[in-house]
Amino acid sequence: MENKSGEFAITRMARHFRPAHYLLKIQSYSLLCETGVEKYDSAVFEVGGHKWRLSLYPKGNLKMNGTGHISIYLSIVDTEKSPLGWEVNASFKLFVYDQIRDKFLTTQDVEGAIRRFHDIKTEWGFDKFLPLDSFNVISNGYLVNDCCVFGVEIFVHERSAKRECLTMIKEPPNRIMTWKIENFSRKDKVSYASQVYVVGELKWKILIYPNGFIPMEAPKAISVFLYSVDCLAPDYKIFVDFKLRIRDQINNEHAEKRAKHWFSASSYDWGFSQLLSRKDLEDASKGFLVEDTLIVEAEIMVMSTVK
Repeated sequence: MENKSGEFAITRMARHFRPAHYLLKIQSYSLLCETGVEKYDSAVFEVGGHKWRLSLYPKGNLKMNGTGHISIYLSIVDTEKSPLGWEVNASFKLFVYDQIRDKFLTTQDVEGAIRRFHDIKTEWGFDKFLPLDSFNVISNGYLVNDCCVFGVEIFVHERSAKRECLTMIKEPPNRIMTWKIENFSRKDKVSYASQVYVVGELKWKILIYPNGFIPMEAPKAISVFLYSVDCLAPDYKIFVDFKLRIRDQINNEHAEKRAKHWFSASSYDWGFSQLLSRKDLEDASKGFLVEDTLIVEAEIMVMSTVK
């Protein structure tokens, strides 16, 4: 963001706690200026896995219209071994210490703008960090006993954010899972699981309880559930709009119910404890059990995927 004069807008505030990353103390500041030095480069320091340096212009960076001000910049250094096309994104704050009030005047780009350091642009900062008229006034506390202190905080923004893409799929491929259970009346276990079915890119099983999922209701009904094989990670969730049915093999009047559920590691199966009564199952005219074969299906209408 630029102001009307074409300069980048900055924000300033005073705080008591010192800069987190680097302090530059200069004693006999007037002697430094008398030497005629145009720029002073600090020692190299490391923040966020990168090496940096402060560059101070005691009488302003004249090439950047910094006359009458202190100019100060942050540079990234020792990048010779960095890969071609390297870049480091960082926001930073520069400080000058008010020694009278024990506060640090903080200067930063407006709203903490992120600057891109790269092989062509290795330096960012402020051409007009502080007016010399203000800096040299002893009552302001910036230059006391010919001593001053500058500082910096750097916040490197690494490109390590995780990404997630949620996709809702209507009528996914292979969405009907058909399980033919032969010799059904001879089943004596509490529950049975089908083979693994692959719908889209997700894996499922059908679970059946021949005498009911809830023991108190046995043997009044058959319970059927859809089971997610993929829901293992704690934060992984799959939304499914699905139907469970037991096929009527004679009249085509199936026992069917529909449900919507978010499958997860803590809720990896969902269905109906009373999909079909044992009375209807045992009624041959109903067509659910033919030649001692039961056909159970799960049909997915809508399913989510996360990548």
